[in-house]
Amino acid sequence: MIQTIVFDPLVPMPFLIAAAVIVASGLIIALWRRLSGAWLRGFAGLIILAALAGPNLQREERGDLDDIVVLISDESASQNLAERAEVTSDATETLEGILSARDGIQIVRASVPDGEGDGGTQLMSVLSDTLAELPQSRIAGVFLLSDGRLHDLERAPNIPAPLHLLLTGKTNDWDRRLSVSNAPAFAILGEPVTLTLKIEDMGAAPNSSGFAPLDISIDGATPQRFEVPIDAEIKLPITLPHGGRNVLQFSVPEADGELTARNNTALIQMNGVRDRLRVLLVSGEPHPGGRTWRNLLKSDSSVDLVHFTILRPPEKQDGVPVSELSLIAFPTRELFLEKIEDFDLIIFDRYKRRGILPSLYLDNVARYVEGGGAVLVAAGPDFASADSIFRSPLSQILPATPSARVLEQGYRPKVSETGSRHPVTAGLPNAENWGRWMRQIEVEADSGDVLMTGIDERPLLILNRVGDGRVAMLASDHAWLWNRGFEGGGPQLELLRRLAHWMMGEPELEEDALMAEATGQSMRIIRRTLNEQAAPVIVTSPDGQDVEIALQQTAPGRFEAQHTGGEIGLYRLKDDQHETVIGLGPAAPREFEQTIATPALLEAAIDATRGGVHRLQGGVPAIRNVREGRPAAGRGWLGITPRNAYETLQVRQTALLPAWLVLLLAAGFILAAWLREGRR
Repeated sequence: MIQTIVFDPLVPMPFLIAAAVIVASGLIIALWRRLSGAWLRGFAGLIILAALAGPNLQREERGDLDDIVVLISDESASQNLAERAEVTSDATETLEGILSARDGIQIVRASVPDGEGDGGTQLMSVLSDTLAELPQSRIAGVFLLSDGRLHDLERAPNIPAPLHLLLTGKTNDWDRRLSVSNAPAFAILGEPVTLTLKIEDMGAAPNSSGFAPLDISIDGATPQRFEVPIDAEIKLPITLPHGGRNVLQFSVPEADGELTARNNTALIQMNGVRDRLRVLLVSGEPHPGGRTWRNLLKSDSSVDLVHFTILRPPEKQDGVPVSELSLIAFPTRELFLEKIEDFDLIIFDRYKRRGILPSLYLDNVARYVEGGGAVLVAAGPDFASADSIFRSPLSQILPATPSARVLEQGYRPKVSETGSRHPVTAGLPNAENWGRWMRQIEVEADSGDVLMTGIDERPLLILNRVGDGRVAMLASDHAWLWNRGFEGGGPQLELLRRLAHWMMGEPELEEDALMAEATGQSMRIIRRTLNEQAAPVIVTSPDGQDVEIALQQTAPGRFEAQHTGGEIGLYRLKDDQHETVIGLGPAAPREFEQTIATPALLEAAIDATRGGVHRLQGGVPAIRNVREGRPAAGRGWLGITPRNAYETLQVRQTALLPAWLVLLLAAGFILAAWLREGRR
């Protein structure tokens, strides 16, 4: 029981002070004038002042509170290396037993899981949250059982007691790590991009030759092996083989004795893009649609356009000298024989045979398509004539045969059933409000896919693949009416843009493809097809296990499914026709960037609390009590600081000057002073 004297004034303090001043002043005057009984009246005033101050005797009954010791166990991924998880678990149980055997100790335990996504070890976040729920005045010590690798040191809280680190891992641990930096998200096709690659040995690495094998694979193909130096940055030029996503995998075989192979692989995903798309546009004669093609292609800054328009056919005789017909000669041989492979797309806009391009050149165009080129034919009335380019070597690659009929009547272009599933025409806006076209060339589709139809469901837009190349035919020269807004117009620029980019192999416009998009550890599998059904996809995980995934139709010609991968790495996707690869998560997660146990990151926080570091390789340390402010660590022992915290169970107050006693004493002193003065 604790007894103290407390005051509870009966009047406000300013009044009490004023009364004390008055009493003191009167006493001083009385003494100065040598009045008899002055001291007696002073004692009476003092008693009254004491009574107004309200003195009380307070008795407290207190109960001692246990000191709190916090144990934080690191259960992140890096703690699963070697025997760290088992060592941490055993040490936690042993330490808890030692502390429980001491009187007045309450143990609070918490664990640190892997951070969300690739957040790493959030050790300080867990410690901060744990301490926030505890009374600071009772915390006697904090013990962290960890490898010391954390990724949120900036969240370290103020710790009112010694902080100790029980370090897992062994002094002879070593690990080999592969890292790749300077990897851009995009790279230009045909131009090398330089990556910085480094293989480094960490910890107590054994003596080696100074070189390590490196395997490089692109899109899951058979890897190529190289011998590269260890602990040296290597500048590696890479040229992407194709457009779209390229998955590059760099890996180092696991060495004997290293902690983990999880950081021996680096997955880089880069999109290959074309720097400049070279397009050759050959217009057979001037017409309103020619400017539409030119404006479309010139509006794209990534397109290099070479455009020739035949203004005066050879058979026309108007007396104008040939030398004055053009600023430059039409370089037919250079364009169609020597430089044809440099073009990504050739467009024949209302072109017909006039003797300008010999059959040999057109035959070379056909071989260009079969070898991977692209040709688009925008047909006008000349396509149905005897001079049609169909009646040339190009006929072997064209997807439709003209009937020699030109239909001159108004009609609204419509997307066919196949076109509703093809990326070129699927989802074109305002399909029911398109304006009319006034001319269509009657053709019979021999091959390929009819995406749009015109008069009486006749083929209007036909796409086909020939060899490794692509061919498209638009059986009308009136697409420009949409550009002029005739009867409301239509998506002319969008249609022609999609058409041109499909012919140049844009991955997003492939109508028959298997793709995947990664988000963390999940992937969205996308299958584009012109069929009404899509076969299941077999997903092969990095450990070789297969999972069959059924796809659901989300839009015409588009089937999708979501799949979450169980581990980080390269996944292979395969259906009845296609195969692709995708990487999930970082190849070397944050937890495995640095795997050697170390106290370096926590040294500042430990020193600030006079705590210590003990390596569990030598067993669990002894626990001692130390006074606050004294060093709390030594050889083979760690200390906790008793806080002597308590709780108040009961409080009682008793007045030291009850009213009757005040009245009796004050009246007695006043009476004595009166009698003394009366006697004089």
